[in-house]
Amino acid sequence: MTRIKRGYIARRRRTKLRLFASSFRGAHSRLTRTMTQQRIRALVSAHRDRGKRKRDFRRLWITRINAVIHEMGVFYSYNRFIHNLYKKQLLLNRKILAQIALLNRSCLYTISNEIKE
Repeated sequence: MTRIKRGYIARRRRTKLRLFASSFRGAHSRLTRTMTQQRIRALVSAHRDRGKRKRDFRRLWITRINAVIHEMGVFYSYNRFIHNLYKKQLLLNRKILAQIALLNRSCLYTISNEIKE
């Protein structure tokens, strides 16, 4: 019986895996089994942290808006400010409001005066 040489498919798969894990430290970039485990772990972390990043930015925007509202001396809190925005049907999201709060506080002050009851 003649010897059958293995194909290139497994080698190609491992090469692709090795390129992905080349920046990992120690055995995580050298041994195939640990490379596979670390790749799965890295992709899970990336997937989880994409959602976390969205939550973190939303918290940051809310904090910035709240800080500027309290600094301006407006007599209501952040949640009442957002509630009044919705009642007056001003469609400004928190990202835009935070940018206005940082760059142009007088504009945010006029918005708050417009929606105040």
